[in-house]
Amino acid sequence: MNLRILGQLAAIFAPLSLVTIGGGQAIIAEIQRQVVDVHAWMSPAQFAADFAISRMAPGPGSLLVTLIGWQVAGFWGALVATAALLLPTGFLIYGVTHVWSRYRGATWQLALERGLRPIAAGMMLAAGWVLLRTLNGGLPAKAIAVISLFILLKTRVNPLVLLLVGAIVLVGMSQFGGVLPQWLHVQVA
Repeated sequence: MNLRILGQLAAIFAPLSLVTIGGGQAIIAEIQRQVVDVHAWMSPAQFAADFAISRMAPGPGSLLVTLIGWQVAGFWGALVATAALLLPTGFLIYGVTHVWSRYRGATWQLALERGLRPIAAGMMLAAGWVLLRTLNGGLPAKAIAVISLFILLKTRVNPLVLLLVGAIVLVGMSQFGGVLPQWLHVQVA
């Protein structure tokens, strides 16, 4: 058990816990920056894989932090990272809930809600951008991701259908890559 690394995990995730405006997705970009760029605990591909696992597994999205803690420092790393992400926000929400319910509909409360919406949207867009940049598969995979986003925004199609179609297209392109122009080749890491 490396106490220095456990301290670093807590120092990263505790402050991020307090800025999860709009949900945990809002801090994905900063988690990626800290884990990949600042501390070099994992590669961009490893981060993307952990993100995918955390989204496919049942349970909360905060599982990403648990996976990162586990890979960096084993059981104690997973425990410290998860606690650092959940406890500060839990205590903050407990206190804010009492104030929020007491002043429901107050002008300052409505202004605060309106002001936080664009911040949350921007943080989620930054997370999407980071994940798109680390996506394996080259230009075809990125194009499928962007097209899927627009389809999801404009229609009520089930995301699983888009996932299946995207997978079929990428597998097809990788099988017939020899006849496609170079810029359409699927890159597998």
